[in-house]
Amino acid sequence: MTTIDPLLFHPMQLRELVLSNRIVISPMCQHAAEAGHATPWHLVHLGKFALGGAGLILTESTAVDPRGRIGTADLGLWKDSQVKPLKAVVDFVHANGGAIGVQLAHAGRKAGSQPLWEGGAALSEARLASDEEPWQRLGPSALPAGPGWSAPAVLDHEGIANIVQSFVDATARAERAGFDVVELHFGHGYLVASFLSPNANHRIDEWGGSLDGRMRLALDIARRVRLAWPAHKPLFCRLSAVDGSVDGWSLDDSIVLARELAQCGVDVIDCSSGGLTEETRALPVPRGLGFQVPFSERIRHEAKVRTQAVGMIVDAQQAEDVLAQGKADLIALGREALFDPYWPHHAAVALGVDPAYKRWPVRHGVWLAKRAPGLARARIEAARNLIASTTNQE
Repeated sequence: MTTIDPLLFHPMQLRELVLSNRIVISPMCQHAAEAGHATPWHLVHLGKFALGGAGLILTESTAVDPRGRIGTADLGLWKDSQVKPLKAVVDFVHANGGAIGVQLAHAGRKAGSQPLWEGGAALSEARLASDEEPWQRLGPSALPAGPGWSAPAVLDHEGIANIVQSFVDATARAERAGFDVVELHFGHGYLVASFLSPNANHRIDEWGGSLDGRMRLALDIARRVRLAWPAHKPLFCRLSAVDGSVDGWSLDDSIVLARELAQCGVDVIDCSSGGLTEETRALPVPRGLGFQVPFSERIRHEAKVRTQAVGMIVDAQQAEDVLAQGKADLIALGREALFDPYWPHHAAVALGVDPAYKRWPVRHGVWLAKRAPGLARARIEAARNLIASTTNQE
């Protein structure tokens, strides 16, 4: 099925940034950095998505503080030397017609875990202590993320102020690297999400208790980052629309927070879910096709803010339908983009908007266009031969 004028390939303007289409590459941890510095792996990993035609590419979770890394080989922007290698990635994406953003994060009480291919378990306190960079699990209350995790140190007022400043400082470095977008990671049980949830935040001061108190850190970071980030560049925020815990952070809470974030200058809410406890892959809803789209739809309509849908969006028509039905403004791909880095170009073919391969990098498209007539004839001939063979057998 094709669409005459698919929304998926309509340009989208966010402040002064114009995305060539509505396809976003979602942040995906690679655990390939060296002391927080990007490596050739990141250039190839992220660069291929620019060649693949995505409108916007988001880096993996990039730590604003070495204590807040998810794993030992996470990207970082906590010091100036980390700017240059990321700028090389940004420059490549720009040179190939794409836009790129950085997801800034602090893992909080879920800092320090193995890569998924090693099991994803929490690193021991001894392992954290042996690392060259300082580690310390931090949180709103001394409640561990789950079995196998140590209780975090409770942040005092000075510690909270330092965390906010670390987001601001990383934002300044992101601007020096040339990023087009900053996304704040407020989901998946990491530091800010732990402040949001009543099941992780048992404080009774101004940083806890009521919904307003639990939202205070998120809103403080958003306001300060918005002031530090150039006014002409958009600001995204990823939320776990529901955190997956009983009587925890709810979709209704996310709608309230999304309204407040929009007032702070956040332009897009990236709608994910789950992850409050130790298992970031445990989700509160079945992982079916488009399983998080309903969160995006409600936040978009009730908070009156642009949203990004993510989660098991796998083909062009499905993505187009989400946009056409007003359930999201942007479509984010993660695992599907790993499976097919050229998904945007293939989606353009499927929706009938690029039969001549004009959207592909010229070094690729010219060869594909040259191949197309012969390939079409070969397929027709193969079909005829199959029909003739079947007829003869009858």
